[in-house]
Amino acid sequence: MSGEEAPRADPDALLAAAEREARGKLRIFLGAAPGVGKTYAMLSAARAAQAGGRDVVVGLVETHGRAETEALIAGLELLPRKGMAYRGRLVPEFDLEAALTRRPALLLVDEYAHSNVEGSRHPKRWQDVQDLLAAGIDVWTTLNIQHVESLNDVVQRITGVRVRETVPDAALSKADEIILVDLPSDELLKRLADGKVYVEDTATRAVQSFFKPSNLTALRELALRRVAAQVDSDLVERMQGAAIEGPWAAGERLLVCVGPDMAAERVVREAKRLADLMDAAWFAVTVERPGHVMASLDRQKLDAGLRLAESLGAEVRSLVAADVAAEVLRFARFENVTQIIIGKARRRWPLSALRRPLSDALVRGSAGIAIHVVTAEAGEARAGWRSRLAPAGPLAGYVTAGLGVAAATLLGLVLTRFVALPNVSMLYLLAVLLPALLHGVWPAILASGLSFLAYNFFFIDPVETFTIARPHELLALLVFLIVAVIISAIAGRAREQARLAAQRMRATRRLYDFTRKLAALPDRSSVAEAAVVELHAALGRASVILLAQEGALALTAAWPPEDRLDTASMTAAGWAFDHGEAAGAGTGTLPRAPWLFLPLGGGERGGRIGVVGIEHDGTAPLDTESAGLLGTLAEQTAAALLRTLLSAEVTRVRTAAETERVRNILLASISHDFRTPLASILGAATSLLDYGPGIPEEARHDLLVQMREEAENLDLMVRNLLSMTRLEAGALDMRRDWVDVVELMNRAVATVKKRGATQRFVVTSAPGLPLIEADPSLMDQALGNVVANAVRYAGASARIRLSATVIDGQMVIAVTDDGPGIPAETLPHVFEKFVRAPRGAGDGGDGSGLGLAITRGIVEAHGGSVAARSPAPGQTNGARIALRLPLSPQAATPEDEA
Repeated sequence: MSGEEAPRADPDALLAAAEREARGKLRIFLGAAPGVGKTYAMLSAARAAQAGGRDVVVGLVETHGRAETEALIAGLELLPRKGMAYRGRLVPEFDLEAALTRRPALLLVDEYAHSNVEGSRHPKRWQDVQDLLAAGIDVWTTLNIQHVESLNDVVQRITGVRVRETVPDAALSKADEIILVDLPSDELLKRLADGKVYVEDTATRAVQSFFKPSNLTALRELALRRVAAQVDSDLVERMQGAAIEGPWAAGERLLVCVGPDMAAERVVREAKRLADLMDAAWFAVTVERPGHVMASLDRQKLDAGLRLAESLGAEVRSLVAADVAAEVLRFARFENVTQIIIGKARRRWPLSALRRPLSDALVRGSAGIAIHVVTAEAGEARAGWRSRLAPAGPLAGYVTAGLGVAAATLLGLVLTRFVALPNVSMLYLLAVLLPALLHGVWPAILASGLSFLAYNFFFIDPVETFTIARPHELLALLVFLIVAVIISAIAGRAREQARLAAQRMRATRRLYDFTRKLAALPDRSSVAEAAVVELHAALGRASVILLAQEGALALTAAWPPEDRLDTASMTAAGWAFDHGEAAGAGTGTLPRAPWLFLPLGGGERGGRIGVVGIEHDGTAPLDTESAGLLGTLAEQTAAALLRTLLSAEVTRVRTAAETERVRNILLASISHDFRTPLASILGAATSLLDYGPGIPEEARHDLLVQMREEAENLDLMVRNLLSMTRLEAGALDMRRDWVDVVELMNRAVATVKKRGATQRFVVTSAPGLPLIEADPSLMDQALGNVVANAVRYAGASARIRLSATVIDGQMVIAVTDDGPGIPAETLPHVFEKFVRAPRGAGDGGDGSGLGLAITRGIVEAHGGSVAARSPAPGQTNGARIALRLPLSPQAATPEDEA
């Protein structure tokens, strides 16, 4: 093995192993039928684990009245069941929340396929188990083979009984260990007769229907095969994770090589029959050489073979490698394949003898892998010879070839009259290259033949005959012909490879642009519309349609625009969505539908978000390359749609969280801010009611004043709340009038003084201030909130200055204090809702945090702006809040109004 690349671990296998390590371990005790002793085996193993020092808890175990099973539960910790109301009675169910809270090392949960009572967190118990595993809890459970979803129809045919409670195969495949609990049919029937499975009447009916010896034998075989398949899957995954090359013939795994020939479909059918005889998993593999040009007929045969293999249940893989045999063997060892099936055609043309057949190369390097060679029939061999011929090409290519040879001949005749040319054949090589580069292989081969004849006729003695007098000239002519044919083939292939490279580059560029375009779109409808347009352009199909899940599948986008689908198409779309597989035209499911549908999203139902469909308008089915491009574009579309859904969900969650936060703050603010004035009002009213006549007149007056002031405070808070509601709803009703700013400032000062403010107030204004056009009551509220804020935070002995002046055509009303100022972390958010700085020593009490937010809303509604600075300009402390309001062009001064 020196010189070969060392085997590497499969990244997917390593990732799966890492995911298993991060969650709990699942062990399933699997039986062929009820009564084989699954629960008994689970409890016995659990008691042994507890004796070994493991923390074992019984989450739920159904004993069905069996004394030996109940005896095993003794000594194990039992998790209390939760009573669930169902049809007027309480049903004891498994308590998932209690299990997650208790969080034992090992939890026993019987009956994996059980359906939970309505109202439970999950409808199925296997979903409860998934939550437990995700929480890091190891779980042991039990299951009968008839409850496996994929075997449901098989069990019904065997027993005549439709099992309603099933477990998806994906949930079963997540088991880290499956233990088969088996019991011979005779012993199980004896247990049934002894009443150890069901009571007497039920046991009699069971023997007559489900528990027949033939049924039990068939169910035992199903259970054994299922466990063997799981073990084989685990073996392959562990081999891939550890970079171990196979084959390890613990179980049979087949691989069929599919090529572009007439025998492809017959070889696939032979592989299917062999896989069925061995009950083995099988792969269908094709390997393309880099730069290899495949004729359209060959491509159709290859696609037909791969489609047949996929429809028969094979796992189809397309590989690319220069050494086909080495790549097939590498893949076979990686997947632990034990047998390879390959077709071998009869060699009918001499050049095939120069190449070693693929079957021989596989036999030489198989080393432990059996090789089955399926020989071709005579008709297939002849068809294979014809299929190797490339298309004839356009007529223009052959015309170019003839004209090129004629031009080379004419040029040679002219030159030989004036110059002694040692070798005129070089001119003919140019005549061969020209059609090869422009039109492909066959026109170049025609040019080679014509050049051979023209060179002989015009330039080899005796000229103007096809006779060759000297032997060395015959050899030179044959060498020229061989070189010309080789050059034409190489040039033609280079041209085709360049065409394919350009085509793939365009496809890669289109995929890049497609992904980048989808990533920039903000919502699902935009992504869907862009996706169908790009798919239409990339695949060149008549129509493309996308259906997304909106409760049910609904038509989301189509190009060209389409507003409905027929019943057959909707049925195919629904099947593709439900089963995660392609359906419709060109598939084995609902092939008469006029559309081909592919699912968008993951393999599980919850991971799919829709389907994409392409119209089958009578054109040929998608080839392998187009099908791969469609699959890739569909995956990118699904990722983009999922991104928009997640983005919308994140926005919704953030909005809900912000709404909840605002609601909680509002409730806390209201309950806190309303409590103090209400307590004062209630206290004063109670005193007046209880001691009214006995209270001195002066004290009674003080109580009434206190009630009035606190009621005014409540009124202010309520008005603030209502104003904020109107501002956010855009329903602020403004009644503009001419407002004197000096009077506005004086009213604000008078209001806070009436409420007991002790600060010193200074009101200044520039001479000749014009009036502003505004709503007087709203401006009173806006400026009053600013002044009240200064009173609240500046301190009882602070000096508060209100000033008004005109700057840059705007009225600037400023409220400046010399208090401690606004903290730096609060300053950028001071005009937001529910933002409150640490309370100062002022007399204004606690606020709701809405005052300055309302002020900003009112001022902005008037077309103005607000700003806060701290410390105040020209001071080392304090704060300044300025309101800027636009002046009307016809604004008058107070003197003008007078």
